[in-house]
Amino acid sequence: MNRIKNYEKLKIRIVNWLKDYYSKNNIRGFVVGVSGGIDSAVVSTLCCETELPTYLLTLPLHTKKETFKLSNEHCFNLVMKSKNVSHASVDLSSTYDALIHEFYDNYKFTHTKLANANTKARLRMTTLYQAAGCLGHIVVGTGNKVEDYGIGFFTKYGDGGVDIAPIADLYKTEVRELGKYLGVDQRIIDAKPTDGLWEDGRTDEDQIGATYEELEEAMENGRGPSVDILKKFNKQNQHKMKPIPTFKLRKNFWLI
Repeated sequence: MNRIKNYEKLKIRIVNWLKDYYSKNNIRGFVVGVSGGIDSAVVSTLCCETELPTYLLTLPLHTKKETFKLSNEHCFNLVMKSKNVSHASVDLSSTYDALIHEFYDNYKFTHTKLANANTKARLRMTTLYQAAGCLGHIVVGTGNKVEDYGIGFFTKYGDGGVDIAPIADLYKTEVRELGKYLGVDQRIIDAKPTDGLWEDGRTDEDQIGATYEELEEAMENGRGPSVDILKKFNKQNQHKMKPIPTFKLRKNFWLI
């Protein structure tokens, strides 16, 4: 699904949107977690284009060497390109291992692969916000339209924990095309999307059961082979996409 006619104009609009948010909200810069995937590559490049302070974090957590290498190379290229960009890598593997062993060895919790995967995402979120808090920056989200608003394909308080979302109204196809325009490494553009949270290396499409292109067609036009998959995930993940349910006191409740 490609609705964009001019990627130069799109880049300018997003960059100006980021700069406008920066100037109106008394912040010092942006923090972006870079994973080696196309979404974070595009977002980090857009933040770089603002010429405002941008801090890139790679957060290996039992990450495949080739993925870590690719994400680091992307960050290095942006640092070399722009004086406003800094980069650091924080290996969370030992932190994650210590937490998991504490739960399972000492408190005898049942091993749950989904809980473990979500914990990885939440450790990364915590690290991004630690950096943002120390620097006076904000955390920039890297979710796209299908993930954030179609099927809720993110971890609540993990990669869903962000301050602003510059590409959340773009489909994955459009993010790839924007990445091409921005000069993102072709290896990142061609890589199969994955959240990198599973030991078996499963891709996004393995988990969802549909391609992003199919989901985009279903979301935009309500047709195609993956409409039912879109509806299923959208329904089960509403708790991520809607505000937290809150008990409300009725007016003058004390008079009842």
